[in-house]
Amino acid sequence: MSQSQPVEVLLRPAVELYTVAVCTGAATLCLVAPWSLALSPVIGIGSAAAFMGLGVMRLRQAGAILRYQRNIRRLPRYLVTSRDVPVSQHRLFIGRGFLWEQKHTHRLMQTYRPEFRRYVDLTPAYRLARRLEEKLEFAPFPLSHLMKLTGWDVPFNPVRPLPPVGGLPRLHGIEPEEVDVSLPLGERVGHSLVLGTTRVGKTRLAELFITQDIRRKSAAGEHEVVIVFDPKGDADLLKRMYVEAKRAGREGEFYVFHLGWPEISARYNAVGRFGRISEVATRIAGQLSGEGNSAAFREFAWRFVNIVARALVELGRRPDYLLIQQHVVNIDALFIEYAHHYFAKTEPKAWEVIVQLEGRLNDRNIPRNMIGREKRVVALEQYLSQVRNYDPVLDGLRSAVRYDKTYFDKIVASLLPLLEKLTSGKIAQLLAPDYSDLSDSRPIFDWMQIIRKRAIVYVGLDALSDAEVAAAVGNSMFSDMVSVAGHIYKHGIDDGLPGAVADARVPINVHADEFNELMGDEFIPMINKGGGAGIQVSAYTQTLSDIEARLGNRAKAGQVIGNFNNLFMLRVRETATAELLTKQLPKVEVYSTTIVSGATDSSDIQGSADFTSNTQDRISMSSVPMIDPSHVVQLSKGQCFALIQGGQLWKVRMPLPAPDKDEVMPDDLRQMADYMRQSYTDSNQWWVSLGTPGLQNQDLPIDLLHDHEGTDDASETTST
Repeated sequence: MSQSQPVEVLLRPAVELYTVAVCTGAATLCLVAPWSLALSPVIGIGSAAAFMGLGVMRLRQAGAILRYQRNIRRLPRYLVTSRDVPVSQHRLFIGRGFLWEQKHTHRLMQTYRPEFRRYVDLTPAYRLARRLEEKLEFAPFPLSHLMKLTGWDVPFNPVRPLPPVGGLPRLHGIEPEEVDVSLPLGERVGHSLVLGTTRVGKTRLAELFITQDIRRKSAAGEHEVVIVFDPKGDADLLKRMYVEAKRAGREGEFYVFHLGWPEISARYNAVGRFGRISEVATRIAGQLSGEGNSAAFREFAWRFVNIVARALVELGRRPDYLLIQQHVVNIDALFIEYAHHYFAKTEPKAWEVIVQLEGRLNDRNIPRNMIGREKRVVALEQYLSQVRNYDPVLDGLRSAVRYDKTYFDKIVASLLPLLEKLTSGKIAQLLAPDYSDLSDSRPIFDWMQIIRKRAIVYVGLDALSDAEVAAAVGNSMFSDMVSVAGHIYKHGIDDGLPGAVADARVPINVHADEFNELMGDEFIPMINKGGGAGIQVSAYTQTLSDIEARLGNRAKAGQVIGNFNNLFMLRVRETATAELLTKQLPKVEVYSTTIVSGATDSSDIQGSADFTSNTQDRISMSSVPMIDPSHVVQLSKGQCFALIQGGQLWKVRMPLPAPDKDEVMPDDLRQMADYMRQSYTDSNQWWVSLGTPGLQNQDLPIDLLHDHEGTDDASETTST
């Protein structure tokens, strides 16, 4: 197989085997009967060695041809147990593959030519076996057992069925020489976007990345922060995270926050930590619609939430959703309480005047705009209008109560449904934790605490049950994370602690599955500016249209996409999504051959030649795209095109999980994972309660710190 020709043709008979057969016969003859070739025994041995050397070289060339033709029909299995996943301090392992070049486009174009179909298409015997299996599915014995024989998944079965991964094996089989593909960790700060339709391997790729992030240690022996947002609730992903945390000795740093299972979930106050008090109002009002006329109501809602939050902080209370809802509904009580607090410090005798004013009030002398308010509120307003006291918090509360009560209820009407969703039922215990309740052993965490502890957090938002609540909580978490990132960028992680270093950074790996369900305006600054604080976002979604539909703005969707430097494109069904990759690639020149033959009659009747003929092989070049959107649509499951390291295109296939009997989970998490599998895959009986029996009043961190016995089901294995 010579490589000196301009046109490489691998779809042909392995004619090198003829040379191998001749060399084998000649070498045998030289060894057994050198006299027949007029050779001495010593010369015969040397000649046999020369023939065998040539035969081995040609056998290797024939093997490359046969392996290439086999791979474009069926790829070999690629299974790896989780404990065998390589973990590096410098690179992120992705899978096995090759750097896509011009020669691969040329090879792929050849597979579509009709003269090479017999090397690419499935054999007639294979197609016959599959047709027989369809016809014999309900046949009586012994014909029914013939189907099991043809479907036997063993290497020596000549009609062995293909693995259930679909797609075109040729897209990866055109390069038999694979290498390990990895991404330098320094590139991850540029964020990574994974696109792929459902059930093609996005979550498996996420598990591969998360496994390495959990187990990775720096040169100083410190682990990295791992935060996973899982809107729909993937039981296998939860299991993988806990197993890897335990394997790395980090089960004590593992937190589970799940809106669907509050009994065993950790607690989190989305508005309890902030750098500026105005962030509380931004995180809550940011969930409201800002389109059209709704923008004015959102600004009113922001102002009143900010007034309430400032008053709570002045009173020494930590804001949460429950307190904010309570005082937005009844702001009179907060006005009175803060007035007590303020006058106790500034004018202790002011209440005597206020009580006198309150006693003089009746239905006739109460101003029209104050009708419906408590008399003490009206008295406070009259007192403050007569004295020259200035306090920004008191003035804000005063401006709120001066509105007509009916009008006030209307302008905050859009805010109340959101607060109701976030404070209804047991979810209120998670999002508005009672810090003084010592009987509740469920942990309370915030992002700065998680980052300082180098912890692992699984956030299950139960979006299938209530997408709006999931989006609101997810956006609040993102907004809180942006605030923490800003603090880290300015002051470092250990700000305020002894021996703090201002420029200390730690990688914060944020994995957002189905991130289109979570993203809002808060997500954009996190990927735009969070890299300076060490935030490394890996986002997973189906199509570009999901992002645009969520944001409602094409320009914002482009802004989000433009902040991802690394692109992993699995199989997609939307052409526009595939073009996000293909339009960034150059065109390449490919060769094509054309056979030209002709004959010319001779007009010379006296000449010796009656006609002349000629046959030519012409080589031409044409410019074609490196890959087409159709190639992305035809990818097999578990395979992707990766545009990484400044625009290098890699074709990668990810390892599929092999069984690992060592994987154990505590009883409560195993039960929760089982219920997640049942509840999130069957929606026929949606009216049945989805509670978690047997998990009430159990303490997650204590359970996680103990070694529970039990073996989980092995991961399902498939072929690629």
